[in-house]
Amino acid sequence: MPERNVFSWNAIISGFIKSQNLTQARALFDAASCRDLVTYNSMLSGYVTADRHEDDALKLFIDMQSEREEIGIDEFTLTTMLNLTAKLSVLSYGRQLHSYMVKSANDFSVFAISSLIDMYSKCGCFDEACWVCIGCGWGLVDLVSKNAMVAACCREGKMEMALYIFWREPEINDSVSWNTLISGYAHMGYWEESLRLFFQMAESGCRWNEHTFASVLSACSGLKNLNVGKEVHAWVLKKGLSLNPFISSGIIDVYCKCGNMNYAESVLETIGSENPFAVTSMIVGHADQGNMIQARRLFDSLPDKNSAVWTALFSGYIRSQQSEAVFGLLRELKAKEGIVSDALILFSAQQVVQIQADLGPGLESRFMLIALCMRLTGIELDQKLITALVDMYSKCGSIDRCRKDFPRASHAHHGHENEAIQLFHEMVERGVRPDVVTFLALLSACRHCGLVDRGEQFFHSMRKDYNILPEIDHYACMIDLYGRAKKFDKAVAFMKTIPIELDAVIWGTFLNACRMNGNTVLARQVEEKLLKDEGDDGARYVQLANVYAAEENWDEMGRIRKKMRGKEVKKLVGCSWLYVHDRVHTFTSCGIPHSQTEDLYKTLACLTEEIYEIAGTSH
Repeated sequence: MPERNVFSWNAIISGFIKSQNLTQARALFDAASCRDLVTYNSMLSGYVTADRHEDDALKLFIDMQSEREEIGIDEFTLTTMLNLTAKLSVLSYGRQLHSYMVKSANDFSVFAISSLIDMYSKCGCFDEACWVCIGCGWGLVDLVSKNAMVAACCREGKMEMALYIFWREPEINDSVSWNTLISGYAHMGYWEESLRLFFQMAESGCRWNEHTFASVLSACSGLKNLNVGKEVHAWVLKKGLSLNPFISSGIIDVYCKCGNMNYAESVLETIGSENPFAVTSMIVGHADQGNMIQARRLFDSLPDKNSAVWTALFSGYIRSQQSEAVFGLLRELKAKEGIVSDALILFSAQQVVQIQADLGPGLESRFMLIALCMRLTGIELDQKLITALVDMYSKCGSIDRCRKDFPRASHAHHGHENEAIQLFHEMVERGVRPDVVTFLALLSACRHCGLVDRGEQFFHSMRKDYNILPEIDHYACMIDLYGRAKKFDKAVAFMKTIPIELDAVIWGTFLNACRMNGNTVLARQVEEKLLKDEGDDGARYVQLANVYAAEENWDEMGRIRKKMRGKEVKKLVGCSWLYVHDRVHTFTSCGIPHSQTEDLYKTLACLTEEIYEIAGTSH
């Protein structure tokens, strides 16, 4: 072109941005002889939309501020930066932008309101998001802002509020409105409600799209509902969406979760094994079936492996307790990738140490994990990884080293329950938001020292103060707390209030509460439920037998033992490890004795004698 004006420069720069060639776009941007606000906004939007260009976007915005008198800053600039703030979850940036928008009268447009709601919600400030919505008048909210507010409610877990906003002016709801609500319910675990809304969406005349199917397939996976999964699969085929990578992987995930690996394999053959999401679901499915050979075959078939694929194989080896395979995979990852792109992989590696209960390899893996994480982030370990490492130390019985390396992290499992509770209050005062793991540690601390009232306060605070839905382990902790504190009536009443389906974990914990409180009548009722679901688990028979033995009900104990023999089930052998002088000592409840068994029992006899002497003196 003999002459280039600002419009031609903007067109060519925009073209390279749309083709995701930001390097060439920036080169043209720097070379442009004339630039206006559109030029800057295009480049800014390109940086914000792409990954790993957040710093470039911030620098460009600073340049725009310095040239504000010449090029200006408009609503598009500010909403784009709000999107970046939401992406980075940096609240201070968002508040500064909001302040500037108010001063420059850019805070009342459709996109400004929705961007502010989205930013505050993703930065964990739900109340501020509500105030933005209230400030523009609840009845005057446009569809874009309404959808943003519904999404904010879903993100916060306030589903009743989301439903209320959704049904205000229902005639303006579009597919985004429906999909947001369906996805929100599926994400929160309300899978039946998600399916109900899915069918209601069709009845309302609003068409399903790829986002709808992706969410409802997630609900089918959660429910392990094979029939509805097949129906959704049929609709997907009818609408020609089977090649969508998210939908096809969702279909495979449904079949894998339902244990129908043949159907899953058939779908994978149809779409091809190039979809890493689908292969990841297959790896998880085979791992759930204990078929790690097939899972590894699929893993090796992928030319490019993302963090989800690596994590899936790590988790499979963890589930099948193949410790050496996990460490081998970790070394393979370090050799091939050089960095770890997902903290879940680091969590998986430290879980092996807990399985082995061996601190020697734990220390070695700890240094490896720290090096990998530091290489990835360039900063110190984040709180989640620190918590995982603290858990590793604690389960390995090395609380002193744990307190030395992480002096303020965890005390709940080794006689430091009060310190754990104190740390929780300090954590809240500093503005750190607790999560499901935090409350699990608190409830565990309460049950260890019999703090019933405090445990009830923490349990109710989960939903009331932090909108965190209790999970199976939280309910089990409360039942165990009541059982240990001899508050069996409360345990029985609490069982009736649990809103989710009771599984073997809950029934097993309640059975233990029956044993501690000598209630063999309810134990007999629990027996039927447990053995129906866990009839192949020898530990359940032993647990039941112990309940009756505690009451000296030998006939019932004999009946359980006889039933166990009739089923030909076996209980896993109890096993303990000690790490002394660079050597691991293994002790089992049966099998090959320790090489120093005789010396150990002699020492134990001496210690027992000393205990009796001390006890006699104290009397």
